[in-house]
Amino acid sequence: MKMTEIRSLSKEKLVEQLETLRKEEMNLKFQKAAGQLEKPHRIAEVRKAIAQVKTEMTARKSGGNQ
Repeated sequence: MKMTEIRSLSKEKLVEQLETLRKEEMNLKFQKAAGQLEKPHRIAEVRKAIAQVKTEMTARKSGGNQ
């Protein structure tokens, strides 16, 4: 998800997206531990998406909408 898409989401959608991404990250880590992970790069992509969502949430919370 691109930052422009993240910025256009409502607060509720951001929270929902964050929960979804965290669940996906946990699932990917379990797959990696079990040796069943087909796309290991997906873990990094999900971590980056989580960071982007959290960054946007913090920016909105502090009042800065860049």
